[in-house]
Amino acid sequence: MMLQSDPTLVLRDIHQPPAPPWWPPAFGWWLLAGLILLAVLIVVTLAWRRRRRRRALQRLFDDSIAAANTPAAKLAAMSDLLRRASRRIDPAADKLIGDDWLRFLDHGLSVPMFSAGVGAALREGVYRPDISAQEVADLHAVTRARFLSWMQA
Repeated sequence: MMLQSDPTLVLRDIHQPPAPPWWPPAFGWWLLAGLILLAVLIVVTLAWRRRRRRRALQRLFDDSIAAANTPAAKLAAMSDLLRRASRRIDPAADKLIGDDWLRFLDHGLSVPMFSAGVGAALREGVYRPDISAQEVADLHAVTRARFLSWMQA
């Protein structure tokens, strides 16, 4: 038996419904946008807090050094700040003396700045009455960088 089509029946093509509009987005896109916005806000807040903390530490270091009157006092202030910062790395580090202290200060540096470089003035510079302001100025940048790296560790 063979089916014949009805000649009065008119067949037409299938019509697709119109595409959904792009606005307003679906709930999932709103959720994704909210999560991205939250992540960006968290990253910006953490970066801002880190920057503010770094500035406060720089100000602390510079103000402490500026408060000292003589080059020997500036050197003593640098040494004191480094000893305070060293406690963040090793609680017993502030009790080190002499070459052990300078080696500890060099720990992690690619080029030794304290035991063999300008930082050697920390060993006995506080006790030398003839310490020059230039030696202290050279040491300032090195100790400041070490102080900041330890305080932010």
